[in-house]
Order: sequence, then structure tokens, then C-alpha cells
Amino acid sequence: MITISAFDNVPDFAKGLVRDMRVRWALEEAGLPYATRLLEQGDQDKPDYRALQPFGQVPILEEDGLVLFESGAIVLHVGERSEVLLPKDPVARGRAVQWLIAALNSIEPAVWNLFLIDFIFANEEWAKLRRPGAVAFVQKRLAALSNALADKPYLDGERFTAGDLMMTTVLRILNHGDIVMSDKRLGAYIERCTGRPAFKRAFDAQIGDFRKAA
Repeated sequence: MITISAFDNVPDFAKGLVRDMRVRWALEEAGLPYATRLLEQGDQDKPDYRALQPFGQVPILEEDGLVLFESGAIVLHVGERSEVLLPKDPVARGRAVQWLIAALNSIEPAVWNLFLIDFIFANEEWAKLRRPGAVAFVQKRLAALSNALADKPYLDGERFTAGDLMMTTVLRILNHGDIVMSDKRLGAYIERCTGRPAFKRAFDAQIGDFRKAA
């Protein structure tokens, strides 16, 4: 049985966004059952967990002695068992991996920077001064993404892949405002991806774990 780690509770603004959502969604798309190892606050810093995840983050995936951390690595690992996520055709597969890495490297740093400014450092004077520049940079990256998406339903055309899964979870980090959704193409893209039954099951599972632990 696959087991993934997740927090048993997080602040309201982070619910539905914690990175185990990415892995839950991938597992749901792949049709692979899993269990959750729920961490109370502080458990991520205990030696036994740090031995598995050196940075004290979630998720980790455990299966038959295999332990993986980093959501991108785990989604790719799950994708090896699902043509829904990673096509067999090597060219299409390469493009799916390309977009997954673009989500993590080209989009997420800018998105996460703005998220931290808005939620973690909102009362700091430096954050207030930095926010306009952070917004402008995010908007520039989102405009480039929108142009690449164009009128396609998904990043590589007609087919949903692991690249779309990762990109959608990254874009949802900014769901507290209209920076992403004000772009009609990106807004429709997110709705299309999150409308998938596998996403809904993953979301309900994460929120359900929070409710059970409350």
C-alpha cells in the first residue's frame, strides 16, 4: 500500500493548497489506492521524519521500502504507472515532463513569493514595498504562460498530463485574489483541470483529513 504524509491541520488559507494535494491528485488519476500518515505540528521536525524528508516538509511517499520526497519527483514516479499522466510516446512524454518542471521552476517561485508576502509577511514594511514588484513579475510570467496555452484545452493540446496537474496546483496558490483568474484563458484552464473527478476526490480527501483531526 502506498502511504503519503500530510499535515493533520494547517491555517485556513492553506487548506486545499498543501503539496500533498499534488500527490493525492496524481494517485487518483492513476487509480492507485493510498493511505495517509498524518503529522501533527512539530512531527515534521522529529528525527525519524527528518531521516526520510531532510527539509521537514510534506509529502513523502512510502511504498515497499521506497521513500520519496519532493512533490514533483513523486508525481513523476506515480506517472510512470499511468498513461493519463505520462504518455507512452517519448516525445509527448518529454513535453509533459517539460511542463511539470516549468510549473516548479518558472512559475512557482514567483507565485510563492507573492503568497508569502500576502500571508506570512503581510504586516512587514519591506513586504508592502516589495509587493507591487512581486505582482508585476507574477503577471509577466502568467502572461507568458497564457500565450503558450493559447486556445488549447491543455498545455500540450487536447490531452491532460502531469504537466497540467502540476501547473494547476501551482496556479491555485494564488486563489485568494484575481491575479490568475482575471486572465480568461488561465481561468478557464484551471476550471477545466479542477473539474476532473480525480481532482475533486483528492481535494475532498485532504479536507476530510483536516476535519477528522479537528
